[in-house]
Amino acid sequence: MKKIIKKYYALVGLFGFLSLPAAALADDSPLTALKQVTQNSYSQSTNQLTLAATLGTIVQVVLSLLGIVLIILIIYAGIVWMTAEGDEAKVEKAQKILRNSIIGLLITLSAWAIYLFVETAFPK
Repeated sequence: MKKIIKKYYALVGLFGFLSLPAAALADDSPLTALKQVTQNSYSQSTNQLTLAATLGTIVQVVLSLLGIVLIILIIYAGIVWMTAEGDEAKVEKAQKILRNSIIGLLITLSAWAIYLFVETAFPK
């Protein structure tokens, strides 16, 4: 059992490490958004950061990281459920984690939709 978990963590770490360059190259990645804060969020007249641009970037990064954490929790719940071996306590634990993760993901997606609506309704 412990060997399976160690192998799983090794695979997750490997694939997570290998996906970092792809995330860095993506145009919509949080890292790109953070880099663009210093370039695009300066007001032309005052040469200072605008509050809207800074808060928008912070919201994008936080919601992206929260979504990643919730997806990882969903995967973890699936692994707990698969390795429960008929133990009802583990199955209930996995179901609880899965249910709460999905609810959190729906809330996060709703927050993202509200953010996009506000961003398009009130341009910078």
